[in-house]
Amino acid sequence: MQANCLLCTTEGGELIWQNDFARIILADEAGYPGLCRVILNAHRVEMSDLTPSERTQLMNIVWEVERIVRQCLKPHKINLASLGNMVPHVHWHIIPRWENDPHFPAPIWATAQRQAEPMVSTDQLAQLKQQLMHIVV
Repeated sequence: MQANCLLCTTEGGELIWQNDFARIILADEAGYPGLCRVILNAHRVEMSDLTPSERTQLMNIVWEVERIVRQCLKPHKINLASLGNMVPHVHWHIIPRWENDPHFPAPIWATAQRQAEPMVSTDQLAQLKQQLMHIVV
């Protein structure tokens, strides 16, 4: 644990699921309902800091979250990102994208091209949370 690392000292969002290795949070990103992060519990800066087994374990969680997001929210596309420039702690963004989202087709960190429109219902988000709470990896 690093005392000055946001992902070591906070959950990083709404905690949905966790085990000893990693956690899944629902991020509060305006215009991007269903944006999840898979966060490694141990403080590591880069994927190459993990053993091959740990990398496989982490990516299996990422792929399962992607599958569930696609199933529940029916986005046009999924973006996966592991940047860590602002928070150097291994974590992956699972970003559902719609053709009418504020930035599409550009990355969500680009300049917005339009206003956010409702893309998912509260029922869909509840279903997403429910399924993520019972993830099996």
